[in-house]
Order: sequence, then structure tokens, then C-alpha cells
Amino acid sequence: MGFATEFKAFAMKGNVVDLAVGVIIGAAFGKIVDSIVKDLIMPVIGRLVGGLDFSNYFLMLANPPVDFKGPMTYEALTKAGVPLFAYGNFITVALNFMILAFIIFVMVKQINRLKQEAPAAPAAVPEDVQLLREIRDSLKK
Repeated sequence: MGFATEFKAFAMKGNVVDLAVGVIIGAAFGKIVDSIVKDLIMPVIGRLVGGLDFSNYFLMLANPPVDFKGPMTYEALTKAGVPLFAYGNFITVALNFMILAFIIFVMVKQINRLKQEAPAAPAAVPEDVQLLREIRDSLKK
């Protein structure tokens, strides 16, 4: 078997294709959840705790360059190459993970609920057993 044929057989296996689809959808889903956290949830949480932006919670581990004239924000200092202990960014990423994990948990739970088969109807009673029951019931009268 040639290398190309063997690779084609491997790549076309159901598990490999399913994994590829899962990775692609997972990446897109991660972007959606990231946007939900960054654009919807964190502003609300920031507002509830006094209008604070978690992404700007950091400690500078070194002074900015002498010629630095930009704002003292996480984004500007990072671009300037200043090492930062960015615990606010970590809070955002951790919250993002918890929300993503919760959404996936709910999705898997719903999928499992939908996969559960309806309880099987009791098997039809054989005709001879049904006839014997009718005879028994008629003798009781």
C-alpha cells in the first residue's frame, strides 16, 4: 500500500473527520464565547463593581521606557514591551473558561437528553397467553 493511499484511508476515517469538524466548530464557538465575555458580561460586571475594567488590572514589573508617552493601559504597556503581572486579564480568561465550560455542559446535557430513547413499549402479548388470560378471567366470573 502506497503512502498516499494509506494517508487517504487514515484521513477519511470517521473519527479523523469528526475531530476536524469538532476543532473547527470549537474554535468558532470559542470566539463567540470570548465575545460574549468581553463585550457583554465583563462590562456588566465592571459596572456592578464601580465601572472598573478588569483588563486594566495589572502590576508593572518594570518601568516603561523613558520615551513612553502613551496611556498607562494594559494594551499600550504591552505594546511598549513592559512586563506586566496581568491578573485582570487572567480573571477575564478564567471567567471566559467557566462560561464556556458551563455552556458546553448544558449543550452535552441537552444532547444526551435528546439521545435517550423513549421507553420501549411493552412487547405484544403472544396470542396463546392472551387466550389463556381470557379463559382465566371468564372462569373467575
